[in-house]
Amino acid sequence: MQLFYRFIDHAHPHVQTRAEIFGIEEGQTVIDYGCGPGRYSVEFAWLVGENGKVIAVDLVEIALEETRKKLETGAFENYELVLAQNYDTGIADNTADAVFSIDMFHHVPDTNAFLQEVHRIAKPDAQLFFSGGHMLRKSLKAKVDQSGLWALEEERKEYIVYSPKVGARE
Repeated sequence: MQLFYRFIDHAHPHVQTRAEIFGIEEGQTVIDYGCGPGRYSVEFAWLVGENGKVIAVDLVEIALEETRKKLETGAFENYELVLAQNYDTGIADNTADAVFSIDMFHHVPDTNAFLQEVHRIAKPDAQLFFSGGHMLRKSLKAKVDQSGLWALEEERKEYIVYSPKVGARE
């Protein structure tokens, strides 16, 4: 899988371009939930700078190990790796300025549990980004709407952005 990603990144260097369109700012705390091999975590680490932080979350230890290798190769110190247990990340409440769910939501069997955990760790003014083409957008939006925790903020061809609903119950 790593060789496949390396080939794709070399042939079509879209990860950097896509990361830049999200509007990440220096100093933010960004969570790459479902980070996989860390392709976006590295780009996010560049964008948040040394005063920001990237928290890479995954359910698979080997994915976090690959992410760690990439971040260490880039000499980054502004990151944390989290091995989630089911949907529990152990991340403190109101931590994230932005949470990214890039091409992973279709793998989530309990979308309500996932969305509750993300709501808990997101700051009140945070943004939740969904990007990826393995789930019909209509289905994704229906699942997020059903949770009652998120308000649709923006919809573009490349991604959808939600913000936490104020006073939403978890």
